[in-house]
Amino acid sequence: MSKVRLVDASFVWTEPHSKRLKVKLTVQKEVMNGAILQQVFVVDYVVQSQMCGDCHRVEAKDFWKAVVQVRQKTLHKKTFYYLEQLILKYGMHQNTLRIKEIHDGLDFYYSSKQHAQKMIEFLQCTVPCRCKASQRLISQDIHSNTYNYKSTFSVEIVPICKDNVVCLSPRLAQSLGNMSQICVCIRVTSAVHLIDPNTLQVADIDGSTFWSHPFNSLCHPKQLEEFIVMDCSIVRDLKRSAGAGMISKKHTLGEVWVQKTSEMNTDKQYFCRTHLGHLLNPGDLVLGFDLANCNLNDEHVNKMNADRVPDVVLIKKSYDRTKRQRRRNWKLKELARDRENMDTDDERQYQDFLEDLEEDEAIRKNINIYRDPAIPVESDTDDEGAPRISLAEMLEDLHISQDATVEVVAILCEFSRCSSEMFAPILFFVCFITENSCSQMCVLPKSDVMNKV
Repeated sequence: MSKVRLVDASFVWTEPHSKRLKVKLTVQKEVMNGAILQQVFVVDYVVQSQMCGDCHRVEAKDFWKAVVQVRQKTLHKKTFYYLEQLILKYGMHQNTLRIKEIHDGLDFYYSSKQHAQKMIEFLQCTVPCRCKASQRLISQDIHSNTYNYKSTFSVEIVPICKDNVVCLSPRLAQSLGNMSQICVCIRVTSAVHLIDPNTLQVADIDGSTFWSHPFNSLCHPKQLEEFIVMDCSIVRDLKRSAGAGMISKKHTLGEVWVQKTSEMNTDKQYFCRTHLGHLLNPGDLVLGFDLANCNLNDEHVNKMNADRVPDVVLIKKSYDRTKRQRRRNWKLKELARDRENMDTDDERQYQDFLEDLEEDEAIRKNINIYRDPAIPVESDTDDEGAPRISLAEMLEDLHISQDATVEVVAILCEFSRCSSEMFAPILFFVCFITENSCSQMCVLPKSDVMNKV
């Protein structure tokens, strides 16, 4: 075009959805001896759709600037299942590019370091943990003095899960009110909640205290054995020593004689104290750890007097798992994540977590439980004593399609359009925000909106 003269240019009509633009051009050029050559031709332009750079990186799921690696060195995933429900409840997964599940934790990928730091603050408020940060230089511009880093945050949760038997150090046990060194973990939330099965004394250990005086679990969940209660008596007069801590009001101290179900052909019985005195009756089945016949490899246990180590530590009452699964009329939501492998042990651990929700109201109140319409509600007469979740604690599950637009109804006053009959017609705007949905404004009269409400 630099060697010719543009005389005229005009658009040629095309179909709007054809993604074609046609421009009619008229050019002139002097060829020889003052002769001018004029030519008319049509130039075709093709519109090609493409993503912006940021959207392309997000869709590729390989672009990330920060990753939060959450780890817990345990054989059970109860704490992770509880943490997953808290993340879903408070929407902490919305800014993630990708969530990857591995054998001992979760990886959260983010497009900015600020979103990762927000996740770190959430984890520190919900579970006892500690965090380490590192970064790697990707590129730099020495002329503008800008740097591109990839940040990695390593979060380690305390290696204690619910129903673990632990042995505290003598110094830590003394600082908690002279409680026994052998304790049972009854709950893991923002702190580790322990109970002494001999005195019902409870204590809460936060993350900083744990890392200052670390302790480990004596037995893993696969070592749980089934016992049958032969006799149970409630301890009425409980003697408390000077400086003792708080006593649990939700548990009852009991003295029980138990026998292994695998040793019913023998007369060997075990005597122990338990915090489950309000639940146990002769003939009931209970799960516990046999410390008398177990090889305990712990530095604190090895230094204890053998008379202070109980033969059996009872954990929880045993119910028929098949019946509990069949009548469970509620469900939980799950995070959309990439799984490396899924084995049968994960399903068993997930069922253990669901049973813990039914048995512990303190954990249940922190998460959202949804009613499962596929399972009918059974009458209370079918209850055999196993704990259940009432309908009042369940929410209705709401599924909104990702392709559906968001219905928006707001409260506005249009003073410029008001008439003598109506001073200010009110328009309601109610916004239901979902992921991957675009916002759309819907203006409705007041009468129609009130009918919807």
